Amino acid sequence: MNTSWEIVIGLEIHAQLATKSKIFSGASTAYGAEPNTQACAVDLGLPGVLPVLNEEAVRMAVIFGMAIEADIAPYSVFARKNYFYPDLPKGYQISQMDLPIVGNGHLDINVDGVNKRIGITRAHLEEDAGKSLHGNFHGLTGIDLNRAGTPLLEIVSEPDMRSAKEAVAYMRTMHELVRYLGICDGNMQEGSFRCDANVSVRPKGQKEFGTRTELKNINSFRFVERAINHEVERQIDLIESGGTVVQETRLYDADRDETRSMRSKEEANDYRYFPDPDLLPVLIGEDFKTQIKAQLPELPQAKKQRFKDDYALDEESATILTSSRSLADYFETVVKESGCVAKMCANWVTGDLLAALNKAGLEIIDSPVSYERLAGLLKRIGDDTISGKIGKQVFEELWQGTATADEIIEAKGLKQITDTGAIEAIIDKIIADNQDQVEQYRSGKDKVFGFFVGQVMKEMQGKANPGEVNKMLKDKLK
Repeated sequence: MNTSWEIVIGLEIHAQLATKSKIFSGASTAYGAEPNTQACAVDLGLPGVLPVLNEEAVRMAVIFGMAIEADIAPYSVFARKNYFYPDLPKGYQISQMDLPIVGNGHLDINVDGVNKRIGITRAHLEEDAGKSLHGNFHGLTGIDLNRAGTPLLEIVSEPDMRSAKEAVAYMRTMHELVRYLGICDGNMQEGSFRCDANVSVRPKGQKEFGTRTELKNINSFRFVERAINHEVERQIDLIESGGTVVQETRLYDADRDETRSMRSKEEANDYRYFPDPDLLPVLIGEDFKTQIKAQLPELPQAKKQRFKDDYALDEESATILTSSRSLADYFETVVKESGCVAKMCANWVTGDLLAALNKAGLEIIDSPVSYERLAGLLKRIGDDTISGKIGKQVFEELWQGTATADEIIEAKGLKQITDTGAIEAIIDKIIADNQDQVEQYRSGKDKVFGFFVGQVMKEMQGKANPGEVNKMLKDKLK
């Protein structure tokens, strides 16, 4: 990329709040229902109906504001954002303009080991629109209004990001945060977490921002990076060839890896915002804020630091284990229940367990191996009932069935052989049968030692205690 240009990026993230009902009606927000079965009279904007604000949506917005150390407005107002579109039956969207519920805050990100603070301008509550469906309608468009009225928190960043990589890091960190707080499930495939990216370029050293374009409705981390990089190249090529960037909304086409113009960019006055006459202002008192502050969970960055301090974990392990609240809770419970060294528990959770979950396409909350059953396995490795190698075999059985580690070890006769007499007899036999290798080892070829260990373990079907085997072999081969 041309290094004489500086990239300027701001993101608008739409997080669908995890309420059971919509922001202004009692209709369900559950995903996957038959089209138009979860849109009531309020969502459809029928004459004479009145919206009623969902207090839970307000509570979730305040939780978020506190987590990013933002200003919480004691007085905020809902406004009508007027525009015509088939999936917006009322002809306006209820949103917030001049007086949003969450004011200035920040989010810290880490890119290649470097920390950076990204400013957050505001976060406001609004309702989602319905969805236009273009397939299988023979030249027509279908409208599904199930999403209409679903509560969204739109989180608007400052234009503080200077690369697509930083934008992805910010989006990932925000995704992690809203899931930790329990205010959004973060499911990008279902549209619960998506973003618009405002992108511009300017010559290095110039203070004024360039003309920005807005890339709409991007719902994956990979597409955000690709869309921004493509748009940056387009803008630089356009300016360097004598053209000018037009302020507009563009759509990213993932199949073609290109952005294309949708419409000229609207300004706030184009939407004719005005306070919604059907909704009272929202007043947030100190008692409400104090109550919510007491309910705030431990946040991801604080949890990661605690894992490093309390469990002596490295940066990579702590980062993986705190990537979701459910995974962090699972790990801590395994440590407590097993009584094993935290590092060993971390290796099993981030290694065997996550590998199996990823292969099966499952989240930790759907793991076939509960924390009790994994802790039971680690106990038996910790007290030398079985070896780590046999442990992997037991884990496969745990994954496939419902038995406990103790039941599997007993049924399959997997207990380690710690009888030194039995181990010694096998070692003596291996040494007697492999005199050439004995001479090689005694002449200084230390690598041959692995051969003897392998032969003993093979003879004993992997059940010999590895520590005992190593100690006895060294004594015998002196």
